[in-house]
Amino acid sequence: MDPDWPKPLPDGIEWGQVPNVTIDQQGFIYAFHRADPPVLKFDQEGNLVDSFGSTDWVVTPHGFRVTPEGSIWGTDYNREAGHTITKIDTDGRILLRLGARGFIGTSPNTFNGPTDVAQASDGTFFVADGHWNNRIVKFDKNGRYLMEWGTKGAGQGELNVPHTIVIDSRGRVMVGDRSNERIQIFSQDGEYLDEWDQFGRPSGMFIDQNDMLFVADYEKLRRVTYGSAASGEVMGFIEGSEPEGVVVDADGNVYTGEVTGGQGGEGRIIRKFIKQ
Repeated sequence: MDPDWPKPLPDGIEWGQVPNVTIDQQGFIYAFHRADPPVLKFDQEGNLVDSFGSTDWVVTPHGFRVTPEGSIWGTDYNREAGHTITKIDTDGRILLRLGARGFIGTSPNTFNGPTDVAQASDGTFFVADGHWNNRIVKFDKNGRYLMEWGTKGAGQGELNVPHTIVIDSRGRVMVGDRSNERIQIFSQDGEYLDEWDQFGRPSGMFIDQNDMLFVADYEKLRRVTYGSAASGEVMGFIEGSEPEGVVVDADGNVYTGEVTGGQGGEGRIIRKFIKQ
């Protein structure tokens, strides 16, 4: 762990819970945290270079993930005023929003606690409508509803808090089925393919350029577990954080977002782990 990353925040900005982190195509690291402003942007040295956002578009930050074309999807799971997903550019300008703020639903255009969004290279995207609806919803690149799958349960294809979602290099949709303590793997049409239980209780997932899957678990294992995104073989662990979110840069350094404050209670923060 790099004890000097990130640098102290300037006066007027304090850390809130950090459920997710992401990295853009230029290598800037973003914290999506539950404080004002909700987005903090850092350079590789850990300096805060920008901050943006407000409760006008997110009340309780949750999922945050860069898309293949370089924009960012963020989700808001606030029970009273959230239930939306929003695509922004790296300067914070809103590009697309789905869902109705403060309205809970199971229709194609409403959500109930959306947790994460994963986008394919053709623009198709998948929403883990996860905290209370327990479904995966598929949209085309323009936000038109295509299909959905999932219902609450523990059987094959059933879900219990689908908390994080990624698309691997083969185009498979990998869902962190958190309360079932497994990753379920589907085709992009919702066909059940496989499941893995060796990565703990997944809260966040990221697949790097080497096809390595990193899984954040702050509730059970309290670490990052990493292994092959192709086979599911576990190759190692990263200790020293209680991570809800995880992302990896081009050099293999790992960044985790914390919501609990750590065992010492010293902070809700991003932590950087340097590849040796």
